[in-house]
Amino acid sequence: MVSHDADEICVCCCPGIRKPQPNSKIYLPTYSPSAMDVYARFYLNFRILTIILESFLYKTLYYNVMDFGIIIKEQREELELIEKEEKLVPREMLGEAERALKFPNILAVLGIRRCGKSIFSYLLAKGKAFGYANFDDERLLGVRTEDLNDILKSFYKLYGDVDIVVLDEIQNVKGWELFASRLRRTKKVILTGSNSNLLSGELATHLTGRHSDVILFPFSFKEFVKIKNFKEDKVYTTGEKAQLLRLLEEYMQNGGFPETQKFGGRVVSQIYEDILTKDILLRHKIKKIEELRKLAKYLITNAAEEFSYSKIAKILSIKHVSTVSKWVGYLEEAFLTFRLDRFDFKLKQQFLATKKIYCIDSGLINAAGFKFSENRSRLVENIVAIELKRRSGGSRELFYWKDYQQNEVDFVLKNGIEIELLIQATYANLKEDIKARETKALVKAAKTLKCKNLLVITWDYEGTIFIKGYKINCMPLWRWLLESEPI
Repeated sequence: MVSHDADEICVCCCPGIRKPQPNSKIYLPTYSPSAMDVYARFYLNFRILTIILESFLYKTLYYNVMDFGIIIKEQREELELIEKEEKLVPREMLGEAERALKFPNILAVLGIRRCGKSIFSYLLAKGKAFGYANFDDERLLGVRTEDLNDILKSFYKLYGDVDIVVLDEIQNVKGWELFASRLRRTKKVILTGSNSNLLSGELATHLTGRHSDVILFPFSFKEFVKIKNFKEDKVYTTGEKAQLLRLLEEYMQNGGFPETQKFGGRVVSQIYEDILTKDILLRHKIKKIEELRKLAKYLITNAAEEFSYSKIAKILSIKHVSTVSKWVGYLEEAFLTFRLDRFDFKLKQQFLATKKIYCIDSGLINAAGFKFSENRSRLVENIVAIELKRRSGGSRELFYWKDYQQNEVDFVLKNGIEIELLIQATYANLKEDIKARETKALVKAAKTLKCKNLLVITWDYEGTIFIKGYKINCMPLWRWLLESEPI
């Protein structure tokens, strides 16, 4: 038995702690370990101690400061205050979303940042027993997958048993998919996300055929006029028509983001910056920040124009065309832009042909630097593209058309194998303002695609044009936007 004097040490497992003194009693092991053995044992003990300490600090210090219950309660109170103080307009997609939640299921509400997904989800769950957590809150940025069950417990503690669980901007929590998959067995789950790939990973594997998704856009013009307290009717007086045109002018300038109703068009620049920074640059860890910013600005200010990856790479001096393709995909994932393919009966040609780019909101186009007064026809076309994208679904597909003689039609609506409708969009106040090339291209496409349903969407002209046996209907943009169907 060795003595336990103050200077006694074990050189085998405590190297370097204290140099033994000349009269110290030293415990000698029965074997002589190598230096590597000593180091390995010491490092292992050190790591175990570190892990235990980290876990202790994380659970005690961090969560003592960040009480889930308090945060969750404050987030819900914030939504209730918004409902109380601000005018909320029922979104057009609300009915479709409600039908998807009739049974235990996962409903994904996807869309561009700050388009109203949180309020939309709150209105879906309102009146039922539900729990709500917003993971875009800086107080929840440290949440890990294993903490999600603690958040669920907080719901039970605050509200009792809940039927609906709303997880807002859940993509901020890495590895959330299995938690959501487990929840849907007994709960109705609403997920929101600002990325179109929210359901493309592990969750999609576990939830094949067991989830629905709704794409939420900024306000449509129909929703916009409701906020402005304009009452829709079948017939409008001259004064009401003038008011609609003024509202349409404002909508085209500022766009449809809900916050513009409170803060005006100046807030759109901040929204644009948030999307670029949070949903693209940070999420995809982009190192060439300035190059991507230039790409985004180029595409958005050239909305309603054709583009090719190689042309952009050359203009912006980006070395690899594949980089351009990847970055354009990131913009689409964040719902900032969308592309239309050129229609061709041969899929290979359709794939190889140039594309047209559109921005999800006209306010963003102006925020990015587009000169509003220079080309209103392009803004009109972009608004029509957004509305067609919003309304299209099921088997309906959207394209543009162009032939070798450069005759171009802005939109081709294809339903199954049938070409359903051909549309031109132009800023025309009078019949004489509609350019001959617009109607000529419509007739040429009508013959080629065997479609007799032709439409020109104008700024304020309404009437009919007959050319070479084809009837072309002309409808003002404000009237078309207020219609419930695109045809």
